[in-house]
Amino acid sequence: MSLSHAINAARTGLQVTGLRADMVATNVSNATTPGYVRRSVLVSEITTSTNPAGVQADGVGRSTNDALTAQRMASGSDLAQASVLASSWASLSARLGDSVDGSGLFAMMSDFQSALSNAAATPESQANLNAVVDSVKALASEFRSLSQFVSSERVDADREIASGVATVNDALAQVEALNVKLAGIDRTSARAAALMDERQRYVDTISEFLPVDTVKRQGGAIDIVTKEGVFLLAGSARQIEFSPASAVGPGDSIESGALSGMSVGGVDITPGQPSYGAVSSGLFGALFALRDTDLPAFNEQLDTVAGDLLSRLDGADTDGMGANTSLLIDTNPGSLTGLAGRLAINPLIDPLQGGQLSRLRDGLDATTPGDAGNGRLFNSMLDALQANRTLSAGGFEGSYTTSNLIAGFATRTGQMRISSEAVEASTAAQHSIMAEAERRETGVDVDTQMQMLLEIEQAYAANARVIEIANQMMLKLMEL
Repeated sequence: MSLSHAINAARTGLQVTGLRADMVATNVSNATTPGYVRRSVLVSEITTSTNPAGVQADGVGRSTNDALTAQRMASGSDLAQASVLASSWASLSARLGDSVDGSGLFAMMSDFQSALSNAAATPESQANLNAVVDSVKALASEFRSLSQFVSSERVDADREIASGVATVNDALAQVEALNVKLAGIDRTSARAAALMDERQRYVDTISEFLPVDTVKRQGGAIDIVTKEGVFLLAGSARQIEFSPASAVGPGDSIESGALSGMSVGGVDITPGQPSYGAVSSGLFGALFALRDTDLPAFNEQLDTVAGDLLSRLDGADTDGMGANTSLLIDTNPGSLTGLAGRLAINPLIDPLQGGQLSRLRDGLDATTPGDAGNGRLFNSMLDALQANRTLSAGGFEGSYTTSNLIAGFATRTGQMRISSEAVEASTAAQHSIMAEAERRETGVDVDTQMQMLLEIEQAYAANARVIEIANQMMLKLMEL
């Protein structure tokens, strides 16, 4: 190799090391940028017909690992589902209350039974009779409030599904547009690397709502397919179809036609439906489970508790003359579904509605006040509430008193909360492991980049030294 070739080769080395230094700076500055994939300068040897002539930069490489990325996205879908379910069951459990802290529905029932007990002891006390009326109102209000809470949660889930569908459809359109952009440029360029990062961020957004895989195509494009095999993007984006509901009633469901499912190109992908394309995880999996399964099941149990209470009070006077003790009424009698949301105090005992307090003692059908010291009906109602009754409805199987039934309801809800929180913790740990594994392979380690910068500095100095020595040798030759 001649001195001129040595100088030219060293000059190419300086150029490449300069590009590598710039790439390290770019990596370090984006170390905390979400979705940024570590870059490197692709280099190759320059050769002439007879001799090597230095080094050249061929483009920009991205440190991807498709397998780890796919596993991280899958665990992310599971975590999104688990987090929503855990949060929702925590809200339901807190709203229902329990027997441990004496809150919520259990507290209302305890207050009602205490009011009945006090009235049984001193039935002539107007204050005690008023306390019974107040406790009945509070109990009915708590049932209605819980029913409304469930309906509100179902409406929120339906709206979040609609919002998620819009987000996914937009992300699919963005991926399609980025595919087109990448097809028209050098895929080893810095711009292509940035576009690929942006595209992956949109894919990550999609995978949060439903688990997906990507399929590489010619020209740097990708297709997107659900884990169940339904293509969301195959050259062009396919729209997910969903119709949000304006309201959600206790008996509303997909089967009744009141609620919408999801579909893509005519294929049903609704979670929980008997379709090969039914989505199995992600935010959609959680939201549909809440709207169509978990919340309706909770509401069914609530209605069962309400129905049990109503029937106990309706038939409380079994030892007397069958006096009317229906302190609670169903404002729109019909099916058991939605009963909790229809409970109200019987107006016959509510002074604010023209009722008379004395009917609490004498029976609701009494036309004139009876013996003010007669507490028999209060004891009958207490006995009815405290009697063990066999129940086989709403998921309840066994013999319960009213308090035990409510406590069992709260316990079931608490167990669902604990179970969902355990699943969330497990999936969070798995996702953390996968995300960290991907970060090690594709992310930026600042310490490693600093070590690389020292190597670049040494290489730059070595190439500069080669040029310096070669120039000195040239000068000596010229002095001869």
